Amino acid sequence: MLHHQFDYLVIGSGLAGLYSAHYASQFGKVAILTKSKLDVSNSYFAQGGIAAVTDSEDFPQYHLEDTLTAGRGLCDYTSVDILVNEGPERIKELIALGMQFDTENGELALGLEGGHHRRRVLHAGGDSTGREVVHFVIEKVLENKNITIFENQMVYELLVNDGNCSGAKSFNVTDNSNLTIEAKTIILALGGASAIYQRTTNPETTVGDGIALGYLAGVQIADMEFIQFHPSSFYIKEGYTFLISEAVRGEGAYLLNSKGERFMKDIHPLAELAPRDIVARSIFDQMKKSNTDHVILSLKHLNEEKIKNRFPFIYAKCKEAGIDMCDEIPIAPAAHYMVGGIKTGLHGETNIKNLYACGELASTGVMGANRLASNSLLECMVYGKRAIDHAVQNPQTEKNYSISSTKIHCNKKLADLFLGYTNQIAKLMNTKVGIVRNEKSLTESLQFIETISNDFPFEKEEYYSLRLRYLLLVCELLIKGALARKESRGGHYRDDFPEELDSFSMHSLQQNNKELSFTPVEEK
Repeated sequence: MLHHQFDYLVIGSGLAGLYSAHYASQFGKVAILTKSKLDVSNSYFAQGGIAAVTDSEDFPQYHLEDTLTAGRGLCDYTSVDILVNEGPERIKELIALGMQFDTENGELALGLEGGHHRRRVLHAGGDSTGREVVHFVIEKVLENKNITIFENQMVYELLVNDGNCSGAKSFNVTDNSNLTIEAKTIILALGGASAIYQRTTNPETTVGDGIALGYLAGVQIADMEFIQFHPSSFYIKEGYTFLISEAVRGEGAYLLNSKGERFMKDIHPLAELAPRDIVARSIFDQMKKSNTDHVILSLKHLNEEKIKNRFPFIYAKCKEAGIDMCDEIPIAPAAHYMVGGIKTGLHGETNIKNLYACGELASTGVMGANRLASNSLLECMVYGKRAIDHAVQNPQTEKNYSISSTKIHCNKKLADLFLGYTNQIAKLMNTKVGIVRNEKSLTESLQFIETISNDFPFEKEEYYSLRLRYLLLVCELLIKGALARKESRGGHYRDDFPEELDSFSMHSLQQNNKELSFTPVEEK
């Protein structure tokens, strides 16, 4: 068992984790634990950009109103107010560090995306914003002598005693080594859970490990029923997919059904730029009506050179698949973003001392029932910094814990069985807990989860057994949240309860050894 001590332990290497680690390095020694490589994360694959007020004709209040509208009554007002007012400062700091966003005529080039009433989305490398920003922060992290990186680490336990967190234990499957890291402050930034679905825009590592870790340690989990399905994910029969940024619709692309008709104009005043939940569900309805498995994103009417220059990555990916982006792209919705997560306060703090959460893993109150496009990367920076500031101002004073000598091993004979079950689970989630749900499909899903729990030959302290237990737990929390919310709102739509109900203008809350409950939304 390898054993290290640091001032800060950051678990996860998306923008939230990297930014937090970089900022924390001013105040002490930092360790980053990441499940795969440093650059494998949802942040890395984010195409659209970062939404923040930088234009003189835009104002934080406008950004706040767009966020609240998209959130469908479940945004906590103060959380959003913090995001839109502190966000521009984080952008200025990033630019001052040397980050270069795309410009036009000497000014920051601003894109328009769904749910936004003004152009305020900064982008870099055209449609490679996440990759450019993550690479930039990775460079800062790698050159920082106060930061140590541990790759290929599956964190399987948080060290929690008497409501205090003091570190984590992890297993490296590449060399079968066990690692314990003690720290004064622990930041969970492991990303979302959308890769539990068969059709997803996420890397395969994004299966909600942080949710399972937090839940088993005793943290509160909020709004797990809200999974945002991105409306425009590339479609081919073989199942391979990649994201077609919302910014493509922001530049004027049309959505067409199987008859070649634009259908969003009659559904929402913003047409193709309606909030994501509305667009995704509208596409789903069109596919169901015509018994097809995709719709068309048409760019025929747009300037070809402008499209190629604005979206070089998407253009190249489409070309690889034999599709001319400047003509028509086959698309269908895919699981994209976990809206809920570990419930935090206004500084990323959880209900366990010294334990923080930020990024997609966290439920800060910003996203509500449906994330506004391109708010996610901004939230990573705003709440990542607030978490570190809070930790600095509230240092750990107690060291009252003992560390068990438990070690994880890997039984490779379970690998194929594990993979088979994960594929079954992904298909189940797609068909029964997807864009449209109901009591029957959700109940059947829970029963299937229970069947797997009984059938798999779980071994104590074994790698594949732990991974499957965590995966089943994440699915169970999502399904139970969806069953309890007997309404339709944002990223949660039930065809047996199709209306949005005032009585459910509340956050769902799940905690280990407690019944699911609902808690009020914080209003102005």
